[in-house]
Amino acid sequence: MWNEPYLETCCRAALHRLVLVGGGGRPDGLKDGPCLERLQGMGLARLRADGRYELTEAGRERHAGEILKLRKAG
Repeated sequence: MWNEPYLETCCRAALHRLVLVGGGGRPDGLKDGPCLERLQGMGLARLRADGRYELTEAGRERHAGEILKLRKAG
């Protein structure tokens, strides 16, 4: 059953960009800033002390399930 909050297309793209950028993170202040803030509010991303957003473990799982369409075993 679907029980996760809906991600707008722009926020799904921002989530995918966080995966692509890896450990370098995405700087604050870009066009996808509102989406990164929303992802942070959902626990899928976090703003580091250096002002860059990075993916959380929950973000990795959401990306795997929603973007890559991989399912958890179990």
